[in-house]
Amino acid sequence: MFTGIIEDLGVVKHIKKDLDNLHITIKSELTPELKIDQSVSHNGICLTVVDLKIETYTVTAIKETLDKTNLTSLKINDTVNLERSLKIGDRLDGHIVQGHVDQIGTCINVEEENGSWLYSFEYDNSLGNITIEKGSITVNGVSLTIVNSKKNTFSVAIIPYTYLHTNFNSFEKGTLVNLEFDVIGKYVARLQEK
Repeated sequence: MFTGIIEDLGVVKHIKKDLDNLHITIKSELTPELKIDQSVSHNGICLTVVDLKIETYTVTAIKETLDKTNLTSLKINDTVNLERSLKIGDRLDGHIVQGHVDQIGTCINVEEENGSWLYSFEYDNSLGNITIEKGSITVNGVSLTIVNSKKNTFSVAIIPYTYLHTNFNSFEKGTLVNLEFDVIGKYVARLQEK
């Protein structure tokens, strides 16, 4: 369980393909605080730490994860939004995030708005995912509030702190992102189907 509040920007240092798996080594200031078998959100994807070094750690993504996320587009020196799992008793500053990506979305527009940024994204709504105005969504692991909710598009407004401390500052038109739709909204939508 996560909150969507990013703790660090990690840097991809090594990528190794192993059968259908991908081993990704990340350099992060969080590394000294991690342990083997710990869950960490990487661009919104819950992955388990499988190896630790002094400055880096490694996680493994299996085919199921690779098929549903943008991990296969990672390159050496790319930045990754990182968040450790929520501890019981912590404040829930963002919203309830599972780290289970629902689908990939595409950045379709970036507008600088005199001190903030408006990012617009498109997604395949035939998969049953929905957005609502002022609802929550996770984009690459960042908890955000939806504006301009449409049938298969939505926008989010980014403050300068988020722009500087996440990989949103590298997004451009065509960038693929991981989307996790609001878990409560997903349950309500499922109940409406019945």
